[in-house]
Amino acid sequence: MSTRRAVLNCFRRHQRFVLTTHIKPDGDALGSQLALRRLLQKMGHDVYLINSDPPPSNLTWMPGIEQVEVFNGALAQRERIDQADVICVLDTNALDRLGDLAPAVEASRARKLLIDHHTAPEDWFDLQYVRDTASSTGELVYELVCAVDPNLIDHELATALYVAIMTDTGSFRFNTVTPTVHRIVADLLERGGLSTEAIHSAIFDTRTPESMRLLGLALRNLQLRYDGKVAYMVLSRRMFNETGASTEDTEGFINHLLSIRGVRVALLFTEIEKGVKISFRSKGDYHVNEWARAFGGGGHRNAAGAFVENAALDALVDAVLAAAPRYLPQLETPSAGNASGTLSSEDASYLSALLHQKSQASSTAS
Repeated sequence: MSTRRAVLNCFRRHQRFVLTTHIKPDGDALGSQLALRRLLQKMGHDVYLINSDPPPSNLTWMPGIEQVEVFNGALAQRERIDQADVICVLDTNALDRLGDLAPAVEASRARKLLIDHHTAPEDWFDLQYVRDTASSTGELVYELVCAVDPNLIDHELATALYVAIMTDTGSFRFNTVTPTVHRIVADLLERGGLSTEAIHSAIFDTRTPESMRLLGLALRNLQLRYDGKVAYMVLSRRMFNETGASTEDTEGFINHLLSIRGVRVALLFTEIEKGVKISFRSKGDYHVNEWARAFGGGGHRNAAGAFVENAALDALVDAVLAAAPRYLPQLETPSAGNASGTLSSEDASYLSALLHQKSQASSTAS
């Protein structure tokens, strides 16, 4: 694990930086990326921002967001990546999470720097600034900024870091919110002169009518399992077609499940053209990252995700739920019965095939 000093030396010794983050970037990804760009530019460096996917519509207001290019394979983009001294990957630690950018990043001779708070980073990075107990990648970027000079924090940099930390802590609800996190946010508010109401409104008060119609359908079909400890919703392609909503409209849906009394784990299954996206959220010591990893995903202890290609939606839902006690022994109860998660022979067979498929894919990739 690299030290903070090693990362700061990297900042000081190199001139050309490329900053990137994961597919479908969220507030922590973009906020960390924009904040680090601001820091490096204040240090006099050449900084290039490029991602595989565009920002979601509720984050397009962020200062500096127009500087983020979307990778389209153009020669000029590839040259910037090839000529970089350092490529910094933020808020993800797996090559395949870089989407279409992955081959260009992997082929570049630049030093690869990781700044992240997820578990189990891959081993292709030259430098890492990683702490999986951090509230967000934004918290780690704040530490680096302060190590250089806290007086560099201006309105733009403070806004980016506030968005990063606030969104990845569920508006300061999660257990990762420590006294240190509150002190960081207080410093950002003071130095940046931020309007928290305006930021929250720009991010969260942007629902479309289509989104609300989709949420209505989803809530009518929510299900509880394991004595009410697990709640889940399924969003089928038919539901998207019926309401005219997009996958971007599902942001925050899963939080409605976690708000139900007694629920400790929430799952959202979203069917798209190429497969099914599974979002996992939980409270307290109900850790879901290993459960997500079993289906080819990963993430934090209380927030993770997976994507299963070419999956049959109903069969996948059954298999994922039936597998829950393997990763959350708290769910095992003598009265659980088949309805609460004991694997039927059909579910067990489907789960085994999925895990074998993921294992084969991992072996091929390595």
